[in-house]
Amino acid sequence: MEAVVFILSLVDCCTLIFLSVYFIITLSDLECDYINARACCSKLNKWVIPEMVGQCLTTMLMLVSLHWFIFLLNAPVAVWNIYRYTKVPMGNMGVFDPTEIHNRGQLKSHMKEAMVKLGYHLLCFFIYLYSMILALIND
Repeated sequence: MEAVVFILSLVDCCTLIFLSVYFIITLSDLECDYINARACCSKLNKWVIPEMVGQCLTTMLMLVSLHWFIFLLNAPVAVWNIYRYTKVPMGNMGVFDPTEIHNRGQLKSHMKEAMVKLGYHLLCFFIYLYSMILALIND
């Protein structure tokens, strides 16, 4: 059972790594003016909820399977994703808003956030991989 938990977490983590890379590529395309702000924000907002669900799924999976250290590692990112989604001002298109993305350095902060999440998900990937191998050996 423990191996299944880590296999599911590993698959989820791979999906979140892909999403982080997609966010970085799309934001860098906006930064270089390859796409306009409206197209960029509509592409990114489409993936905010799946990213939040994926992170919360892994967090709940670790809570249910009583892996406390990994749960505590995942909980702040899940809470941050939920907070970011719930604090979108009224009238905005979503977390990424085309009218505000160039204001006050939001593009840079979104890019930093995507880079930090990529590093975090890569770290989690290797933790899940190690835990999965350990669980398969012990079974």
